[in-house]
Order: sequence, then C-alpha cells, then structure tokens
Amino acid sequence: MNKNICIVVGARPNFVKVAPLIRAINKTEGAIYELIYTGKEEDPTLEDSLFEDLQMPRPGIFFNVDSTKLNEITSRVMSEFDNYLENHPTDVVIVVDDLASTMAAAIVTKKRGVKLAHLVAGTRSFDINMPKEINRLVIDALSDYLFTAGVKSNSVASREQGETSQTYMVGNILMDSLRYNRDRLKKPQLDIEEGKYLVLTLNRKVLLTDKEKLAELLKTLVEVAKEVPVVAPLREQARKVIEEMNLGIKVVQPLPYLEFGWLSAHAKGIVTDSGNVAEEATFNMIPCITLNSYTEHKETVTVGSNVLVDGDAEKLRESLQMLMDGKWKTCELPDRWDGRTAERIVQILVG
Repeated sequence: MNKNICIVVGARPNFVKVAPLIRAINKTEGAIYELIYTGKEEDPTLEDSLFEDLQMPRPGIFFNVDSTKLNEITSRVMSEFDNYLENHPTDVVIVVDDLASTMAAAIVTKKRGVKLAHLVAGTRSFDINMPKEINRLVIDALSDYLFTAGVKSNSVASREQGETSQTYMVGNILMDSLRYNRDRLKKPQLDIEEGKYLVLTLNRKVLLTDKEKLAELLKTLVEVAKEVPVVAPLREQARKVIEEMNLGIKVVQPLPYLEFGWLSAHAKGIVTDSGNVAEEATFNMIPCITLNSYTEHKETVTVGSNVLVDGDAEKLRESLQMLMDGKWKTCELPDRWDGRTAERIVQILVG
C-alpha cells in the first residue's frame, strides 16, 4: 500500500529544497506524492526555467492565494488546504520553512489528524517580534517529524518537541540540490571575470525600508570594493531602492537558478541578507558577509564561511577589508552536508 505524501510549498526558495525530496520519493517503492503551491499559478517568480533547472515538475495544485496580509494568507490557505485534505487521502504532510502559509497548512494538518513533518525545523532568531519566529514555534510544536539541518537546530527542536514528536538531524537539504546541480551551472551573460567581482543580494523588508541605514551599508561596500564590481541580481522592490541610491552597483535582473548558482560559486565574496545564499556560500567556500544580526543556520558561521555584521557599517567595513585582502577565515563543510538529506527523510517517512 502506497504512502501518500503531500508537500506544501509557499514561496520560490522552497522549491530548491523540495526538488531533492521529489527525486527521492520517485525512487522509493511504496511512496507517492502531491505537490501543492499556495500562491498563484501565474506567479512571475515561478518561471519555467526554475523547474527546468531543478529538473522537477510544476506543482499539481495551486491554491492561488496572493494576499500580502499575513492573517489573510493564513485564513485562506487554511480554508483551501482543509478542503484538499477532505477530498484527498493523505498519510503525511511535509511543510517547508517558516512562512504564514506553512503555518496555516501545519494547523490544518493536525486538526485533520494527519501526520505532520517540518522540513528545516528548529531554526530560531529568538526574536518573538518577528512573524516568522511565531510561525516556527507553532509549526515545530505541532510536528510529528522534526527534520533539522544542524546540531544547533537539533538541540532546539529536541528541547521543545511534544510528547509524540520525533527529531531527526537529517542534514541540510539545500546541499542536495547544490551537489546535484554542481556540474550543470551556467555562466550568465554578464561582463564579469571569475573571482573578480562581489555579489550583493537583498530581500528582507526590514532592511529595504530603512533606507538611511541601507545607504550607509552600501556606500561602505562600494568604497571598500573600489575597482571590484558589485553585481546585484535583484527583484522589483530591492532593485528600485538600490537604483535610486545611484551608488555604482551593477544591478541586474534576477537570474535563473543555475545562472545564479554559477555567479555565487565563482565570486570573490558575497554580501547578503539571505540565509540560503549564506548556506550556498559555505558549500562553495566563498567568503560571505550577512548583514543581519542572526542566522537561522549557525553552522555557516561557526564552521562555514559566513560572518554576521548586525547591520553595522563599521563591522561591514572591517569584514570587507579582510575579504578584499584575502585574509578570510578558514572554513569547512558542516556535518551532514553530504547531499543525502532527502534520502534520509523519505526513508524515515516510509519506514
């Protein structure tokens, strides 16, 4: 008898983590899956090249929830997913990361008495004022299977787990995708030389809305980089904010997955506010400066190539100067970044 696995995805970055899971399920006898996207079918971030690059199918079901209001997203996804589970026999639901839609699916799953698995469990900022922190706490508290990426997340999940839940340190599933696609990366059509440019990515609203602080950080970046170009593949809001500052940063359109992978793997260094980008940098052993005060994956700092500067321009200057001078810290791959995370997860779920 087949194990029916439902995978719920709420945003573009989730697909990179889901692709290895789908490959592993397809190779496992007695397991079938349904892939659901809570957003719109015509979501512009879900270009065809994303699924081609990841070698995975588009979702079979779209909920078409497109609100930007977190409570509205939660209520609408809950309604849609409740209707789905009413009509589709499901043994286990896998939710990814910490979005409002992720939490909504988690709540409905448990109300329906279906087993719940949280992919990338145990991550914490310990800032309860962050909506995503509340989502993480709720999802982990409800989950039957807590799949963590590292030692720190594992200890958090184990400490907080409920009576019936179980914690498994399966490793970082993002590495499954990076290893699988390592030889498929494509150089983008940009005027750049390997190892002679910096990459900048920005996405978090808290940074983009504080334009004065952001301008101070980016002026420092350009000043220390000097003749080394700063390449920034940015989406609409971030692109508009950076272009208005007119600092000489080379702003380009968002790149397809395999092209961005090449860009980040061959950079001199990376400046970002993205946890996923910092994880990729550690995998590629590329110096990475994260503008935030925290990271969901501490191992990128304690073992890997990542440094946190807490939005401080002076800390950014110091770190950038070390990067430019070739004096970056030594780093290595954290435990279980071996590309077999998806296999472990599927074996646990069907075992």
